[in-house]
Amino acid sequence: MSVPQSVPRRTLARGLSVHPIGIGAWALGGPDHNLGLPMGWSTADDAASRRGLETAYELGANLIDTADVYGHGHSERVIGDFVATVPRNTVVLSSKVGYHRGTARHAYLPSAMRRQLETTLENLHTDHLDIYFLHNSDFGPDDRYLDEAVAQMRAFQSEGLITAVGMRGPHRYATERVTVAKEQRGDKYARFAHLAEKIRPDYLAARFNALTPPPAAGRPDIFELARFLGASVLINKPLAQGLLTGKYDPDRPPAFAPGDHRLRKAWFTPGALKIIQDGLAPLRERFGTTSAALTRVALQYCLQQADNAAVLVGFTRPEQVTENLTAAGTPLTVDELAFVQGTLGRLQKALDAHSEVFLDEKGAGR
Repeated sequence: MSVPQSVPRRTLARGLSVHPIGIGAWALGGPDHNLGLPMGWSTADDAASRRGLETAYELGANLIDTADVYGHGHSERVIGDFVATVPRNTVVLSSKVGYHRGTARHAYLPSAMRRQLETTLENLHTDHLDIYFLHNSDFGPDDRYLDEAVAQMRAFQSEGLITAVGMRGPHRYATERVTVAKEQRGDKYARFAHLAEKIRPDYLAARFNALTPPPAAGRPDIFELARFLGASVLINKPLAQGLLTGKYDPDRPPAFAPGDHRLRKAWFTPGALKIIQDGLAPLRERFGTTSAALTRVALQYCLQQADNAAVLVGFTRPEQVTENLTAAGTPLTVDELAFVQGTLGRLQKALDAHSEVFLDEKGAGR
């Protein structure tokens, strides 16, 4: 297979050269449960996943991001079967640790981290990772495992097992939304700043798209944080899991099988999908009515936020890979960026007024 170079690569932290659109491989793990919650994708198919990876490679995409907990290793194994067929130096592999502890006392116990990394390397058919992410911010009571976890990551680097250390950007531990009332939760941004000072990551993984609200006054956004840390950003969910492509019809809402995390999300219900459909109308009028047109807008909006970033786009069908990798290319003008931001800012506020993001959010009153 050839590797076209028509789209300029971006050189990110630790000298990693990547196509600006990479593959987010959460969906490849299939349906799954973890921490008592549905955490997978019921719409995945292994044969389609393999074809999608091959399509991405043929179109020049070289960055693939996964995690040990995606399908509890299944995503890694699907990717590994593909990686075994191409030169290792033509792909940039990223995985994560922290949400799958197996039988260990804690996922960030150093010995557990080493076992997980060894399993990840075996799954991916490789002897090293290009980026290894700390997947969550739960380092045990009083952060008892934090210093040891950081030291373990640096040890992996010195041994040549990983090239760069990553850290997931400001977010909450998965179960906090269903176990801790909103008024009792700590400041996740302050928590991130504290951890970033300790970890000094090379990469941040952050959920960001045109629906992402601006940070509170005086607080930096994820790209400013990355510049301060000297880090690069891998942007997750640039298409809001397909919602920004306009592919969901509120009159025929999607049906998800057990083990699919979208069962918990209000944005996939008919009422929210109608709000999204109406909110995307101005974009359709200005940029075009096709899914490809909206995909281009969403991806370019993210790519134009910073040069030290790449977007990670998930898929369940190879046709989506082709659309994602061919839709982007023509940058948005300054006026168009402002139009997108304003239009989807209004949509984001309408969604927030409609409901919480998660149907099982503790303390949700709307």
